[in-house]
Amino acid sequence: MAEFDWTQLLDYALMGMLLAVGIAIVRLRNLFAAVMLMGVYSLLSAAWFVTLDAVDVAFTEAAVGAGISTVLMLGAMLLTAREADEVKAGRHWAALVVVLATGAALFYAIADMPAYGDPNSPANAYVGLDYIVSTPNEIAVPNVVTAVLASYRGFDTFGETVVIFAAGLGVMLLLGLGGQGRRRREDDET
Repeated sequence: MAEFDWTQLLDYALMGMLLAVGIAIVRLRNLFAAVMLMGVYSLLSAAWFVTLDAVDVAFTEAAVGAGISTVLMLGAMLLTAREADEVKAGRHWAALVVVLATGAALFYAIADMPAYGDPNSPANAYVGLDYIVSTPNEIAVPNVVTAVLASYRGFDTFGETVVIFAAGLGVMLLLGLGGQGRRRREDDET
């Protein structure tokens, strides 16, 4: 008798929660609640990536998706209404057509994907194979993807982090200075 795989059960539970939160986000009209649920969606995605042993992707999702995006959306929400406007029924159908066409294209592309875990797939055969073979000898990091991002491509990863930080800081400054500058001008005029 095969042993029960608790990780697979956890994956199904996380996917179910992601689906429930996604449906709730689409159904909400309160923008604050929608932004908060988007942060929850990102955290659930990060937890799912951890169960898939993609800790680097989980870290990025938690930092960018749940952290920076939520803060930026809350800052942008200060400049808008708190409730979403009614959407015409025609726009719902157009969105459904786009989603169905994209889903059909993705399912069509599945046939061209290599089998899961195929050692002869392009991802496992060329440069990827070199990293898998040399990482245990060169770097004391057990996860090959983390070793590539943190060591082999460390400067590139640092550069990407600086760009994301600078973009977030720029948006925060624009949102913050716009409100403060307006208040100062109004105070100076009176």
